Amino acid sequence: MGFSLSTSWNAFRYVNGRDMVFEIEALGFKEIELSFNLTPQMVKDIAGLVKNRQILVSSLHNYCPIPDGLARELALPDCYSLASLDEAERLKAVALTKKTIETAVQLNAKAVVLHSGRVEIPDFTRQLINFYSEGRKDSPEFIRLRDEAIRERKKSSAPFFTSALKSLEELVSYADKAGVFLGVETRFYYRETPAFEEIGIILKKFKGSGIFYWHDVGHAEIMERLGFNKHKDYLEAYARDMLGIHLHNVSGCSDHQAPSNGEIDFTKIEPYLKPETIKVIEAHHPATAVELIESRRILEKAFHGKI
Repeated sequence: MGFSLSTSWNAFRYVNGRDMVFEIEALGFKEIELSFNLTPQMVKDIAGLVKNRQILVSSLHNYCPIPDGLARELALPDCYSLASLDEAERLKAVALTKKTIETAVQLNAKAVVLHSGRVEIPDFTRQLINFYSEGRKDSPEFIRLRDEAIRERKKSSAPFFTSALKSLEELVSYADKAGVFLGVETRFYYRETPAFEEIGIILKKFKGSGIFYWHDVGHAEIMERLGFNKHKDYLEAYARDMLGIHLHNVSGCSDHQAPSNGEIDFTKIEPYLKPETIKVIEAHHPATAVELIESRRILEKAFHGKI
């Protein structure tokens, strides 16, 4: 299996799905992951290309298409939380995820990538990143704030995680019947679900089902840089259950760089991959076309034998 390119790279420059895909095809990519900021019309445009075998869709990022009534810039994967304690919001998140699963079926996609909600506490991730960027990651202020984040999450997380498990329980049979796999993604913000240990609980609870782990290289790297969990620990613990991977680079704590730019050594990721792992380059603007072509070359070399 080769590399997909996430439409998160160029989606906001288009209102026409065909034109968006044609730009990606021009870079030599034969597969795409549909990002969470696509309108229903854009998805319909892409469905026509899939039907005519002009492009393959490897995966969709929940929610896709964007929920009715939301502007594109507000239609984030967390706009409705699968871990919400508000039952109306949680049920809406489940219903919209089912719609994404249905869209995956229509597009012959194998997988849907999930954000699994959040713990409703103040989040200190951006403040920690500011300390890190100022060269203060070993300062007493940084350590105190990080430890407070850990305490607050631990104290408050239980009911939200229970709610997330309830949502996944409602989704797994639906996805299994549809023949679509669900990938629970490594998160960027520390308050989000699942935390490192929670990934293991989810995988154990749903073992034998269509729920798997989705590794995000940049997010795991930032969790290490902020002192929460080692990047390697995610891979060591969960690679055997890894459905797919988001590939992007990190400079400091700035993620979603083109894989060709940044500080991650992708050869260290290679041992944990299988040929069938869904591999998605998830670079954002301002990554350039030239950088993405170079990124694919670098990753092909780093993952020799695993693509």
